[in-house]
Amino acid sequence: MSKQFDPQDKYFNRAKQEGYRARSAFKLEEIQERYKIIKPGDKVLDLGAAPGSFLQYIFKVVGEKGIAVGIDLQEIESFPDKNILTFKGDIYDEKLYKKIVQQIGMEEFDVITSDLAPKTSGVKFVDGGRSLDLSLQVLEIAKNYLKKDGGCVMKILPGFNEGELLSVVNKMFKTVKKFRPKAVRKSSGESYVICLDKL
Repeated sequence: MSKQFDPQDKYFNRAKQEGYRARSAFKLEEIQERYKIIKPGDKVLDLGAAPGSFLQYIFKVVGEKGIAVGIDLQEIESFPDKNILTFKGDIYDEKLYKKIVQQIGMEEFDVITSDLAPKTSGVKFVDGGRSLDLSLQVLEIAKNYLKKDGGCVMKILPGFNEGELLSVVNKMFKTVKKFRPKAVRKSSGESYVICLDKL
């Protein structure tokens, strides 16, 4: 096996040891350690949640007084804890959010996380454009369902003019950072936009 896969093996094995469904949990862990975006008792919405490793880490932080809600086009295997809720659906479906807020009895979240990624074509500008579209939809959801002073984390891929995204983000949040966790595969161009203190 080539050396470029060593980091993947490290985090894959660690995920198995710690009971996470995927290695991606450690990306969010790094983000949390640096930015402290999630707090105990928070209500967090996770977009593109399958297989559920972000939800597992989120619940580890928010605890029994918090709620972790995940949405994905794929079915997410349920969790034993009643405070982790999963929904199969499209992030563009407004009816889905109305269903969620009705079920959980609250209209706003403290934090929104997104590990959404488009189906890649191998053409950088095409994949980047699709990633931009997803990110803009995450921000649209944040406009409607993220509370004032709340935070947002979203994955982006290279290949598009980041200025277009940042022009929207900077109008919505007081602080915006770009961060690439060490847990990201070396072969991947992905990074995360960290948005703090919604205006």
